[in-house]
Amino acid sequence: MIIEQPTSLLRWLYPRAEWRMDASQRKVFLTFDDGPIPEATPWVLETLRRYDAKATFFMVGDNVRKHPEVFRQVLAEGHRVGNHTYNHLGSLRHDTEEYVENVMRADELIQSELFRPPHGWLRRSAYRTLAQRYRIIMWDLVTRDYSRRITAEGIYENVRRYARNGSIITFHDSLKSIEKLREALPRSLSWLKQQGYAFELL
Repeated sequence: MIIEQPTSLLRWLYPRAEWRMDASQRKVFLTFDDGPIPEATPWVLETLRRYDAKATFFMVGDNVRKHPEVFRQVLAEGHRVGNHTYNHLGSLRHDTEEYVENVMRADELIQSELFRPPHGWLRRSAYRTLAQRYRIIMWDLVTRDYSRRITAEGIYENVRRYARNGSIITFHDSLKSIEKLREALPRSLSWLKQQGYAFELL
């Protein structure tokens, strides 16, 4: 997904998904996708702690299997976790049965009512099936921190430009993102606090 905010078409395709929370309150909802990994997640946790911020981590099941100690650390520090499939599967490349089975495999480790599809797309059949079991969480702002075409400054500017009341903001605790996040995440959290936003869990 290369857009910072979702189009009306995406919202229409997945009407029961959650894209933005209560717009009347000065709150944002930080999320991190693709972890947990020891090269990124502990640093993210340390940074969140410095800014007294809580977040929801959408985790890849195989990463939880490989790094259970990092998974436990996320929970111990009061954050929430969500399901991001077992192998970071893209729904459009897999049939519904295979995709749902992969989600269920991740659920055995993560055990959360929250689900976010990798890449932000679901087959309609997969969406209908998963919406019966999970709160499907999308986003109001994706920072694009995973992109090789964006700098730390660009990530920060995306937050400044697009964050608003109720925004679900997506970062990634991944190898693709971590070096840029070392600059962009503290600046983003500092700016959000200066603007009066509270950090809430989904």
